[in-house]
Order: sequence, then C-alpha cells, then structure tokens
Amino acid sequence: MDKQKKRRQQRYESVNLLSYVCLDSEGKEWKQGMGRSLNINETGVKLETHEPIETQYIVLLAIGIEDEVVDIKGQVVYCNRGESGRFESGIEFCEMDSDSLVVLRKFVQEFNRKYE
Repeated sequence: MDKQKKRRQQRYESVNLLSYVCLDSEGKEWKQGMGRSLNINETGVKLETHEPIETQYIVLLAIGIEDEVVDIKGQVVYCNRGESGRFESGIEFCEMDSDSLVVLRKFVQEFNRKYE
C-alpha cells in the first residue's frame, strides 16, 4: 500500500530546521545532528539529514516552528537516500508535551486554512 494512502492525516510540505538525538532501546545516546523537515503533520515528520538514521533508534527532535521550538520523541520508521543525495527519514511521533502539541496543531491548522 502507498505510504500516502496509509497515512491517517495529510502531510504538509514544510521546511523547518531541527536538531535530533538518536537513542537506543535502553536510552543510550548514539549520535546527534541537524537537519530539516520536508513535511509534517500531527502524527509524524519526514526529515532530511546528511547522515542516515537507522530504524532501531528513537529520536528526540527539537523542531523550529515559526517562533517556537517543539520537542518531540519519535520512532524512526524508514530511512532512504533521497534524490538530493541526502537521507530522508520518516518519523512517527510517540511522545510530546502538551505545549508542543498545541504549537504543532496550530501550525497544521494554519496549513489547512491556507491550502484547502
């Protein structure tokens, strides 16, 4: 099944800078880096990085959305080399605080109003 059809929510193209930290299943930090979001919704983000992010990792993301920084924990679902030569990873959100959720929802709602 096509990933777009499998998604519960529409993803919106959005380029936002972010930092990430990769953790193993025991919470040990393995690597960190910078990247950018390619698209986002309330349940996940597709991010672009210079280094691959393996699917066994949990990632802690700090995403700059407008004037806010949203801290989100997510599971790496896939990682592939994109057309640009950089790596594209799908991250499914699994944990975020209520303030981050409010900012993310507001951001997604703005996209809904602009592009519907």
